[in-house]
Amino acid sequence: QVQLVESGGGLVQPGGSLRLSCAASGISSIFFSINTMGWYRQAPGKQRELVASISNKGSTNYADSVKGRFTISRDNVEKTVYLQMNSLKPEDTAVYYCNRAGPLPDFGSWGQGTQVTVSS
Repeated sequence: QVQLVESGGGLVQPGGSLRLSCAASGISSIFFSINTMGWYRQAPGKQRELVASISNKGSTNYADSVKGRFTISRDNVEKTVYLQMNSLKPEDTAVYYCNRAGPLPDFGSWGQGTQVTVSS
């Protein structure tokens, strides 16, 4: 079973930056590399949403709300996905998770997430 561990969150002022990491274990690097991976977030009282994804070929997609501010990347050898977040806004406040993204369903298990709070 896949285990996902997110890290790198914290409290940051509006306009600041954070870099999130998500390490996968329980799977081979080959299996990791063939899957599209994504970063999701869930704000209080809202549904979890996909904010960025990266395919096995490195193609990226972003939600309109983060386009131009967030950058997703991956290291298949380390089985890690990153999310560089710049120009953070209060509305980016949420718990951030990583998991497999479309077209296949998620891995079925989720990590604990990492809290991002943007506030002055």
